[in-house]
Amino acid sequence: MRGLDPSNIDQLITISGMVLRNSSIIPEMTEAFFSCYVCNKTHVVEIDRGRIAEPAVCPNCETRHSMSIVHNRCVFTDKQIVTLQEMPDDMPAGQATHTVTLHVYDDLVDTVNPGDRVTVTGIYRATPVRSNPRQRTVRTVFDTHVDVIHFRKDDQHRLREVDVDDETGTKTAHFTEERVAELKELSQQPGIYESLAHSIAPGIYENLDIKKGVLLQLFGGARKDFSNTGRGRFRQDINILLCGDPGTGKSQILQYVHKLMPRGQYTSGKGSSATGLTAYITRDPDTKQVVLQSGALVLADNGVCCIDEFDKMDDSTRAVLHEVMEQQTLSIAKAGIICTLNARTSVLAAANPCDSSWNAKRTIVDNINLPHTLLSRFDLIFLMLDPQDENHDRRLGTHFSFPCFGETVLEKEPEVLIVTY
Repeated sequence: MRGLDPSNIDQLITISGMVLRNSSIIPEMTEAFFSCYVCNKTHVVEIDRGRIAEPAVCPNCETRHSMSIVHNRCVFTDKQIVTLQEMPDDMPAGQATHTVTLHVYDDLVDTVNPGDRVTVTGIYRATPVRSNPRQRTVRTVFDTHVDVIHFRKDDQHRLREVDVDDETGTKTAHFTEERVAELKELSQQPGIYESLAHSIAPGIYENLDIKKGVLLQLFGGARKDFSNTGRGRFRQDINILLCGDPGTGKSQILQYVHKLMPRGQYTSGKGSSATGLTAYITRDPDTKQVVLQSGALVLADNGVCCIDEFDKMDDSTRAVLHEVMEQQTLSIAKAGIICTLNARTSVLAAANPCDSSWNAKRTIVDNINLPHTLLSRFDLIFLMLDPQDENHDRRLGTHFSFPCFGETVLEKEPEVLIVTY
């Protein structure tokens, strides 16, 4: 995305990034219908790159400037403007993220959602900008965008295959027979639970119980909907809190889950605000209208939101998590926009004790030092403590030093399909 320059204009390019925002569907004219008010002769003109070649002379009566456009006889197509943001992994250190505007037409409209990681193939375009809409003069600096030809989601190698109905356009996910047979064979293996748990963050030494909890969070639970009986809907996602001494691998587990999940979001406690986690109001540079920009929790819908340094967040920022972690919705009432957004996300948070290190003389609640209303919304709370034992440190040092010599202490885990889930 950073390599795009004027030499790529009107050429076929391929870039990758994360979808940040989708605009509403905009009708764009593809064929203009003109009629002469003298002889009623009609004429159809095709649109070329947004320009309407209005006929100056009627081809029948040869009257000058007698052709007028008939809007309800023109042909329009669906258009959508998508904002694509640079991947965090591809961003150089110390620089801000780049965004590219995508123009999507016809069948590609609404094929991607905010939060999806996609690879885009399209034509790089440059359009002139008028300083005043009522004047013909244009600026010397052009606006650039990409006319999308194809989208490819980066999670297509997952287990499911998606079929699209040609008539209704609905998408249905299913498993192939080979994949079902492979999963059944995998489920019959002895110790599959431990093997999958060992595959979570293999660089972290021990902490098998914590890895099992993270594994259950990645799989999630069964969706329970009792709306017909009046009991409402119960959440199926698991929220986990990791609390313990510094240097015990909490952030490494969060980074692993963030890279593993196709719709995972990673944020830090001190660098996050209430609007950054939920949604904020901004003005669209194209339409000049007030729009709602999704935050990290909304972008991580049907995924996992990893929050590091959870104890260093402000109280006002943590207050927005109450509704998300229990009701899995997000209510917004800002700048005349009143709506409820879906935030069906699992929260994986990491925090340090109140004294930066665990105090054995205090209780667990006093060490964590989080509000009781927020602490009760975490289903699993793990303590990652440094035992400060010589034998443990010796085993840990041996575990890290042996791979440097081409050897390993632990037995090699069998190959599993944790990444394809």
